[in-house]
Amino acid sequence: MVSHSGLLTVMERAARKAGSKLRRDFGEVEHLQVSRKGPADFVSKADQQAEKTLVEELQKARPDWGFLLEEGGEIAGDPGKPRWIIDPLDGTSNFLHGIPHFAISIAVEEPLYGGKREVTTGLIYQPVTDESYWAEKSRGAWRHDQRLRVSARRDLGDCLIATGIPFLGHGDFAQWTRIFGAVGPSVAGIRRFGAASLDLAHVASGRYDGFWESGLQPWDVAAGLLMVREAGGFVSDFRGGDQPIERKEVIAGNDAIHSKLHKLVAGALR
Repeated sequence: MVSHSGLLTVMERAARKAGSKLRRDFGEVEHLQVSRKGPADFVSKADQQAEKTLVEELQKARPDWGFLLEEGGEIAGDPGKPRWIIDPLDGTSNFLHGIPHFAISIAVEEPLYGGKREVTTGLIYQPVTDESYWAEKSRGAWRHDQRLRVSARRDLGDCLIATGIPFLGHGDFAQWTRIFGAVGPSVAGIRRFGAASLDLAHVASGRYDGFWESGLQPWDVAAGLLMVREAGGFVSDFRGGDQPIERKEVIAGNDAIHSKLHKLVAGALR
């Protein structure tokens, strides 16, 4: 069996603890008290409790590290130390509708010289299936102890591509429609499952051949982008640049599929 670092052991322990509570709450989803965050965007007590559990567990192990959280915002830590980037429940709408497709995403972002930062460790945990995806910089991407590789397909016509579709109050419908019009006729299928972290984990594992989406937040993609890269894939923003997190737009796939998707996306946006 492959062994991972002590840091990943800490992350997996925290994710499994939070995940067990999410599984319990998912079984009682009809009874959850739900409050509105915004149009068609809900947050449940399960979501908040999962984040609380993750913060408590990770702070025990690394008390001087900061956090960037979906629900709790930014918690300052030692600026010279790494920080956690966390989505405690990616796929909240799926969860609240009883659809068993959601995940916990945890990434470690380390400070570099010149004020830049780099994600070096990522974990995506699917509580319902008990699948744990993880990646460390220069150590590859894995599902449990199985090494992950992006799909080897080269022809878009054979490819299954994942995306996210804009919804009430979120996203640019006109832009997405133009891209869909360019990509759809060129591929074997397009899927929208509602959890970007798992979409990227599935690109890393070769289940999907490619992915595009805009309007994503750091906690949605930080772990997944590292995973795709460590599985031999390519990731960029819509311009083909290396700022998918900053620009909130992602294209991912193997070298050939990424290049072809980028050409279609860029052409649709001209």
